[in-house]
Amino acid sequence: MFIAQKLKASNIVAYVLYMMQVEDTIRAYDLDADRLESEYLTRFDYDDEQLAQAREWYEGLIDMMQMEMCQKTGHVQALTNVISDLEDAHQALLDDSQKPFYQAAYGAALPVLGELRSKGMDEEVGDVANALDAVYGVTLLKMQGKPVSTETSAALAPVIRMLELLSENYES
Repeated sequence: MFIAQKLKASNIVAYVLYMMQVEDTIRAYDLDADRLESEYLTRFDYDDEQLAQAREWYEGLIDMMQMEMCQKTGHVQALTNVISDLEDAHQALLDDSQKPFYQAAYGAALPVLGELRSKGMDEEVGDVANALDAVYGVTLLKMQGKPVSTETSAALAPVIRMLELLSENYES
């Protein structure tokens, strides 16, 4: 909760990636707030008030995930809306003749995004959503201690750069 608040204000792409991780953490604890608190939240150095605030925040997300039927996969609508806003910002940057640096970054990322799409990424969603999914997937592999090839890291570098520039130029 506390990290999410800071990231949302300072780095919207990092916020989205963090919230994807939060959703997966909630799923790992079977959307059980008691387990989440006793097995996860107590790992942090929270005082009683912070722990209560964190639990309340997670309970709110659990409720949203249940109501919005995304207990197993997908994102809560609030996160989907942020991703949609990022897609809009991405398009606005591409259309802005004063932002050639972003257009160049997108051009560098486009072959990778095309390859991701051809390998089964969701063709129904935009480039930003696919880029976020790819970066999140690699992040998960690293968190699990699984190897990520230098080829994969190198291929994702332009995608990450595009997302960094998008975040830097995002205005909520």
